[in-house]
Amino acid sequence: MSVLGIDQITYVSDDLPTSRRFFGDWGLKLASESADALVFECLNGCRVVVARLGLPGVPAGTEEGPTLCEVVWGVESAADLDRYASALADQPGFVDHEAEGARRIGCTDPNGLAVRLQVTRKQAIDVECGVMNTWASKQRINQPSPIYERATPIEVGHVVFFTHDVNTTSTFYRERLGFVQSDSYPNRGAFLRCAPDGGHHDLFLLQLPSGKRGLNHVAFTVRDIHEVFGGGLHFSRCGWETQLGPGRHPVSSAYFWYFKNPAGGLIEYYADEDQLTADWQPREFEPGPTVFAEWAVDGGLDGHTRRQKNADAPQGKFLTEKK
Repeated sequence: MSVLGIDQITYVSDDLPTSRRFFGDWGLKLASESADALVFECLNGCRVVVARLGLPGVPAGTEEGPTLCEVVWGVESAADLDRYASALADQPGFVDHEAEGARRIGCTDPNGLAVRLQVTRKQAIDVECGVMNTWASKQRINQPSPIYERATPIEVGHVVFFTHDVNTTSTFYRERLGFVQSDSYPNRGAFLRCAPDGGHHDLFLLQLPSGKRGLNHVAFTVRDIHEVFGGGLHFSRCGWETQLGPGRHPVSSAYFWYFKNPAGGLIEYYADEDQLTADWQPREFEPGPTVFAEWAVDGGLDGHTRRQKNADAPQGKFLTEKK
């Protein structure tokens, strides 16, 4: 029994029209909309809901204003759901009810976030991905790597929250939901994955000296590094602002590109994270700029010039041409 991953997230927003345009440009499919909520889907059916701020029945967030207020994790079967219900029954805010046509159980985590579980609605999908040629392994023969004009995210891969007590909150996820710690910043940050076998992290908890609680970012998995770049360039052309990237995380090995999100926090395209098993031994890191990013472009790339922001567009037919 283990959690499979993120099935749905819910934002609260004070500007649904802007959120509609934002997530559409991001590459999500608009599945339904009303005056009070938007429902988007990733390629595998993972959902992103944006509800009107203050809408009755929507859980309160851990901070004021637009933010992420709920994470729904998927499990494999109704029997798994029963076992998790027993594990969470004594927790604050415990619920066992039907929502959006499915049974959901959940509670409030120690950080104040609404946590829910349901039998997964995501579907297995088959997508073509770029293959990397290395010195030791030439897997791409007579075939160029892909170039993406925009991204179509596969799923919500992980969420990151600021927490007032990283140790207590990470213990909840490990002991109640069966998460496994991948790596950590001792007493400052915990990288957690849903199961022993899986990507580097599905949840990252970060404790600031201020004790701030709230959303840091939501990360969307794309096919490969080329889609990180193609998606980011398209999103930049749409006029959305980069926070940092593209770049590469040394802790998880993933390539990233972060943008500012009007629905709260940041949003990330990422690909090529480490895959771990039960044999993995968690590491400890001291926080620092080069630990967060091995390299990164500050301010992003301009989607039109394909160069760093404020750099001149290329001139002539060849890079070596000079005026």
